Amino acid sequence: MTAPTPPDEHHLTDAQRSLRAQLLATEHWSLLASRSTTQSEVLTRIAIFLTLVSAGLVTLGFIGQASGFRGWFGLAALGVLLVLALLGLITMVRVFNTSDEDMMYVVAMNRLRAAYLDLDPGLGRYLYASANDDEEGIRVTYHFFGPRGASPVLGSSMMLIAVVEAIVIGLFVGSTTAALGAPPAAAIIVGVVIALVAVVLAMLWGFSIYRRAVTALQPVNPSS
Repeated sequence: MTAPTPPDEHHLTDAQRSLRAQLLATEHWSLLASRSTTQSEVLTRIAIFLTLVSAGLVTLGFIGQASGFRGWFGLAALGVLLVLALLGLITMVRVFNTSDEDMMYVVAMNRLRAAYLDLDPGLGRYLYASANDDEEGIRVTYHFFGPRGASPVLGSSMMLIAVVEAIVIGLFVGSTTAALGAPPAAAIIVGVVIALVAVVLAMLWGFSIYRRAVTALQPVNPSS
């Protein structure tokens, strides 16, 4: 049994157009709900991590006062910083994945807008968000008024987590260096260098995720 031939886009009946509009709207709302849930979940993750970092540093302050910053304080500090670094890495992975998923939802909704325009081309002048499911379409939907340079990256949740995680890693490595007998100045330098390297690696990681996603795109309604 052969599959039925889909109707010509330009010869749909009013009933078929109405049914398509309802199906597209349902899918659009489903994508919006999934996007909202994902963003809410990752913001909660970020808040939990930052709370743990704050609580961890306050705890180290109390432990330091109780121990006079001697004896077992060094081991306790390394343990707390190691746990925070591991939790930060897990949080950063989730934040990066969420950014990738958010772009996925944007591409899907851009494609739905193209379907709306197929049903009624006159809607185009009322849409700010793009109906193109390629890299340029993604950029337009994220910001209607033109390119914003590097500011979206520098002000993103990804950068926030990357910087906080880099600081925690730098503190851990610097503290470990000092615990091994290095001079305080050397331990500080090592910690700062490691923190800077961690930020750069996080940015490269995020960029690689973005490029991999863009490369995998197969637009059905490209910008040009």
